[in-house]
Amino acid sequence: MTVEFASRLPLSRNELDRDAEFRTTPDLDQVLREDPATRYLPVHGSEMLRNADGTLRFVTAADVPVGTVTLYLGRAVSDAADAPAGTRFVAALVDDATASAIEPSDDAWESLRMFGTELSPRDQGLAVEAVAMANWHAVHGFSPRTGSATDVVTGGWVRRDPEGHEHFPRTDAAIIVGVVDADDRILLGSNAAWDANRYSLLAGFVEPGESLEDAVRREVFEESGVHVEEPEYLGSQPWPFPASLMVGFRARAVDGDPSTARPDGVEILDVRWFSRDDIRERAGDTLLLPGRTSIARAIIEEWYGGPLDLP
Repeated sequence: MTVEFASRLPLSRNELDRDAEFRTTPDLDQVLREDPATRYLPVHGSEMLRNADGTLRFVTAADVPVGTVTLYLGRAVSDAADAPAGTRFVAALVDDATASAIEPSDDAWESLRMFGTELSPRDQGLAVEAVAMANWHAVHGFSPRTGSATDVVTGGWVRRDPEGHEHFPRTDAAIIVGVVDADDRILLGSNAAWDANRYSLLAGFVEPGESLEDAVRREVFEESGVHVEEPEYLGSQPWPFPASLMVGFRARAVDGDPSTARPDGVEILDVRWFSRDDIRERAGDTLLLPGRTSIARAIIEEWYGGPLDLP
């Protein structure tokens, strides 16, 4: 991994102190509400608001009804035009009524997938953290152990059931890999859920008891029939849609006839080797590539040798 590559990974930049110790402050919600400097980030599903200049749009405690699920995100580590260092930020997981009261135009609410690369490091860190936690809260209203309703505690970072069991956020590790052959072509696959001409890197979740490197070898073979060696770590990117951490690798196909690559026919419907000329001549026309927000795009561009002038 190079520092330059890691610094380019979308959604991985962050200038925020998560300030975990402060989450245990007694009556934290009230303490934050009573501080006029606290900035609240309204989150509606996985959507947020932005100002005209593209920065995240914050509101005050008065805009967030008492009883709204809130999450303490942390504090700023450097000065910015809208908040000095030390400013504390809170995500407010707003319902339809509150979202409409804050901003009635549905078009104003935007998905992080669409604008994540346009944010400053501070706002990028806030948005990724907020969306990941919003997705966790959305499916953990009840205890998986007892079925009882859970309460939100510890600044939004724990849900506790009446029996005293505490439930914490989890992140699913997934590998994503740029596979190259002896001719330095890259292997791309087309997922069954995508348009027929959309291709990306092969990826998959890490199974229990499996190393990241073994997951690379297994997933690539399962999806394409290609054996790989020398998995090399490149960098990681949070992908809170809903709760993944994408761990990026490059790997080399074991010597052999590259024509033996074949899709699994279930998840992956087509796999192909692409040269740089193939990418240059077809990308954006008969070949659709991953968007700029994804680590897949960053790995493809790292192999390609520079940015691709595509959405």
